[in-house]
Amino acid sequence: MKISRSAAAALTLSCLASAAAPSSASAYTLLDMLRGNVKNGKVVEKQATTENYAPPPAQVPAVTRNVDPEAATPRVTGPRYYTYSPDAVRRIVFKESAAASMPDSQLTTGSVTPDTDLRAFLGASSVVAPATVASVVEAYYRDNGEFIWVEHGAVNERAKAALSVLKGAGSYGLDPADYAVSEPTLTGEAQADAQALAAFEVALSARVLTYVEDAQRGRIDPNRISGYHDFQRKQVNLAPVLKMVKASPDVAAYLESRQPNSAQFNALKTELARLEGNNGEGHHIAINLSKALKPGDTSEEVANIVAAIRHRGSESLKTKHAETLAAYAGAPEYSPDIAGLVKDFQQDVGLKPDGIIGSATVRALVGETSAAKVDKVIVAMEQARWLPNDLGSRYVFINQPAFTATYVNENRSQFSMRVVVGSKTNQTYFFQDEIETVEVNPYWGVPQSIIINEMLPKLRSDPSYLDRMGYQVAVNGKAVPSSSVNWYGSTNSVSVRQPPSSDNALGELKILFPNSHAIYMHDTPSKSFFKKDMRALSHGCVRLSEPRRMAAAVLGTTEEDVGRQIAAGQNKALRVPAKIPVYVSYFTAWPDDAGTVHFYDDVYGRDDYVKKAFAATSKVRVAAN
Repeated sequence: MKISRSAAAALTLSCLASAAAPSSASAYTLLDMLRGNVKNGKVVEKQATTENYAPPPAQVPAVTRNVDPEAATPRVTGPRYYTYSPDAVRRIVFKESAAASMPDSQLTTGSVTPDTDLRAFLGASSVVAPATVASVVEAYYRDNGEFIWVEHGAVNERAKAALSVLKGAGSYGLDPADYAVSEPTLTGEAQADAQALAAFEVALSARVLTYVEDAQRGRIDPNRISGYHDFQRKQVNLAPVLKMVKASPDVAAYLESRQPNSAQFNALKTELARLEGNNGEGHHIAINLSKALKPGDTSEEVANIVAAIRHRGSESLKTKHAETLAAYAGAPEYSPDIAGLVKDFQQDVGLKPDGIIGSATVRALVGETSAAKVDKVIVAMEQARWLPNDLGSRYVFINQPAFTATYVNENRSQFSMRVVVGSKTNQTYFFQDEIETVEVNPYWGVPQSIIINEMLPKLRSDPSYLDRMGYQVAVNGKAVPSSSVNWYGSTNSVSVRQPPSSDNALGELKILFPNSHAIYMHDTPSKSFFKKDMRALSHGCVRLSEPRRMAAAVLGTTEEDVGRQIAAGQNKALRVPAKIPVYVSYFTAWPDDAGTVHFYDDVYGRDDYVKKAFAATSKVRVAAN
């Protein structure tokens, strides 16, 4: 869903770092911390720069204040996760025919077309399927569609090929149990055999259609997982599928062609096959540290750390440190040589190369079990189906668990940078949109969630706080002093924004792709956050470590030109020449350009919700059959 740029501005969410709510009205706030106004646990107020800022007019009358000192501070909460509700299923229904009870003497088998005799038994079948599938099956056979899977009183080769594809659905990250169909056992009793063959015909058609629909849009509806998922669920045209299957000279090839065929999906499929071919968990080294290990420390776990690098380190890393690895004899000292080895390992895997071995480094050293990786790949294959099969030749791909934003042009990654995304309590959404504008020297429109959750405690004891800090306040669109607002009343008509300045929360620029969540990419004055390995720290937006580089890429210009626009000091919106897709995604397994799949921590726990949705869907489907 898209909204106008002005509406998006009104809904703007902050990308400030998460912090605990102040314990009292006089305690320092998240904004004080960000602006560097906290020293020794106390607020030292710093007057905001007044560039591009006009003080609120003094003549505006104060808002009537009905102060209730006992009034509780309200809270604004974000989206929630749901108990997944699977797609509805129903029985496939055909109009009953008198021929359904034809005596055996009137039945023929073996050398006749099943449409002549078996069609009469369609109404006796009790096949259940998703509602979208059921209506297509009914329409196909109601409109005198020829039988596809049965001929001459037996299951044909076309059916056997389809059954083979359905049994192999697991290789595409699907559950074969969702498409299971058993070949009928024929007894020679004419009416019983006719009923079994008709039921098989209907069941296989239903399972094939379900397979095609799942292959193209996924088994589950992401919007039923949580309010953080926002996708227009794909509509799959199933109407011609059965006719296409009937006409196809290679049913297996046709069905498999309905699967995604992007480079990313194929890399995930290849990785799934590799993992499932491991026949076990493989080599696994445990590292047990009670606290972070620093250079110069001593620990018996140093031996396991070195062993893990021998097993998981790149060949170039092991070549560079061959002398250190060869000389190490199991000593517990975390020596400078071993620290240098660890730093280079950290650099290789995208961690801060400081030699300090904390939880993130341990996870990188020990890896995950094959089973855990299989789960992540299957979830990733499902989620890939929610996105376009072709992401485009030019786009921006933000992967929240990886804490990265990648600019792709001409189907190749041009660069990737570190980002900060929403904290666990202020999660970034999972959706796609199009980049339209780069705004330099931006205003920060403070969202209601931060006005209420972060600012109210301060404002109720110090109503002039925002005036002194240089924020602009308006009530029903009219500028007013902060001190005139009734901060004990509703803030729905109150807007607060921070003008462009050296300490603006959005930094030098923001990159807009107007959406109903008002999420965007932007600069930040809090550069230290990019040094952290776990960067789920904002209120939902995406902070860029190299904002000028990204802005230049999407504008099709140079960083120098972007710098000149910023140096002019004026708030200015620069239109992107061609709209660029942006995928604000969430993948705990995702391939690079070379097809190597990388694995990441599930920072929001979303994979578990996807797996619960899988289970709920399969339960409904299997129980119905």
